[in-house]
Amino acid sequence: MRTVYLGTSDFAATVLDRLAASPHRPQLVVTRPDAPRGRGRRLAPPPVADTARLLGIEVFQPEDVNSEQARQRIAAAEPEAIPICAYGALIKEPLLSDHELLNVHPSLLPRWRGAAPVERAIEAGDEETGVSIMRPTAEFDAGPVGVQRAEQIRPDDDYGSLAPRLAALGGELLVEALELQPSFRDQPGTGVTYAEKIGPEDRRLDPELSADLLARRVRALTPHIGAYVDLPWDERLGVTRAALAPGGGPSPGELAISDGRLLYGAASGAMELQEVHPAGKRPMDAEAWIRGDGERVSG
Repeated sequence: MRTVYLGTSDFAATVLDRLAASPHRPQLVVTRPDAPRGRGRRLAPPPVADTARLLGIEVFQPEDVNSEQARQRIAAAEPEAIPICAYGALIKEPLLSDHELLNVHPSLLPRWRGAAPVERAIEAGDEETGVSIMRPTAEFDAGPVGVQRAEQIRPDDDYGSLAPRLAALGGELLVEALELQPSFRDQPGTGVTYAEKIGPEDRRLDPELSADLLARRVRALTPHIGAYVDLPWDERLGVTRAALAPGGGPSPGELAISDGRLLYGAASGAMELQEVHPAGKRPMDAEAWIRGDGERVSG
C-alpha cells in the first residue's frame, strides 16, 4: 500500500523505522520544520527527518501541513493511506477528509486522549497502558479505533523505558492495521481522560502533594523533561530517580540527610532522592551530591 507518513518525535521515528521495513514503505515523510534544540539551541531537524534521510525517503517540512501547498505535495505522492504518529500539529479539514488517515496513539483510548499519554499514565499509577490505531477526527483523539493492544507498566518503568516499548508496539500495530484493514469502532463515551501537555508547573515536586504521586512524577518525566525540587538557597535540584522513604521524614518541602540518604518531605510521607541533577552538571547519585553540597542541608 502506498503511504505518506506524518511524524516528528523520537517515538514517531521508531514507528517510521518499522513502517519502512514493511511493504508499506512511505513514498514521502512529512515532518515539522527544523527547530532550536539542546543547550546551545542550535537549529536541528526533528528525529523523524533524520530517520527518513537515513532510510533514503524524501522529506517534506512544511510550516503548515494544512496549507494548500502542503496538501498538494502530499496528494502528488498518491497515498492510499497516511499514517500519523506524534506529528505535533493539529490536522484539519480538508486534509482530514482528503485521505485515509491512521493515527498511532500511545494509550488505551478513550483513556488518556491528548498530548502526554505516556507521562500521565505513569504519573497516575496505571498498571497498564498500550497503543491504539485510530482514525483522527476534528475532536482530538476521539476518532474510531481499529486496533488496540495493552502494555504493562512495570513498577520501575520511567518514560525512558516505557516509551520505546510502546513505540515498537505502535510500529507493529500500524503495519498490522495496514495489512488487515480492520473495522473501526467508535470509542465508548465512558472512561474518557485527558493527558494534558506537560507544563512548567508539572515539573515541580510540589510538597503539598503525596510522596507516592511525586515519586511517580519523577518516573514520568525522566529522562526527557525532568522534575525538580526547590532548594532553600533559591536554586533548583533536578531529580532523576526517587522512591518512597520508609518511616518518617522531614516536614513537607524540606530536605534532610538521614543515614546517608537524601530525603524530601511531602504531604504524606517522604521521598528518598536517589539520583539528582544539579544545574550545570551531569546527573549523579545523591550520595555524591551530599558529599559536595551536603553542608547546605540540615541533617
